[in-house]
Amino acid sequence: MSERRRSWFVPALSLLLTAALAVLPLPRAVAPFRPDWVAVVLLLWSLTAPRRFRLLTAFWMGIVLDTLSGSLLGQHALALLVIVYLAERFHLRIRVFPISQLALTVLLLLGLYEFILFWIDGVAGRTVPLVERWAPPLTGTIVWLGLLAIFDSGRREASARI
Repeated sequence: MSERRRSWFVPALSLLLTAALAVLPLPRAVAPFRPDWVAVVLLLWSLTAPRRFRLLTAFWMGIVLDTLSGSLLGQHALALLVIVYLAERFHLRIRVFPISQLALTVLLLLGLYEFILFWIDGVAGRTVPLVERWAPPLTGTIVWLGLLAIFDSGRREASARI
């Protein structure tokens, strides 16, 4: 029972921390490069432990993110649902990619996330500067690679056996 509780503690804590990091004020020069923390961590857990957090988690984290950021209710929820669905649907195929292709896949998924937000903002008539829209997938991919190195010991153990 203690092992089961411990297996939920780190992912749940990481999701709470990402919600806090998503609204943390940053200096004006760095703010456009803020990664989409919630999307990055949900992609990490969707690819490394797909049975742990599913679409319902993505939906509720999106609602929390919409509430904290003051955006249209459901905007981040829809975008997170789409990328987490794709990550879970193809996680067995994606997991065997080399790390460079894995990073490119995450970059594409984060780009899709930003495109969905861009589309919804366009329909709502809200404009966002270009750098604030397309810099976060790049920084998010770099952060995702760092988190993967920290949390994914299974990949390192498998490559050490080879």
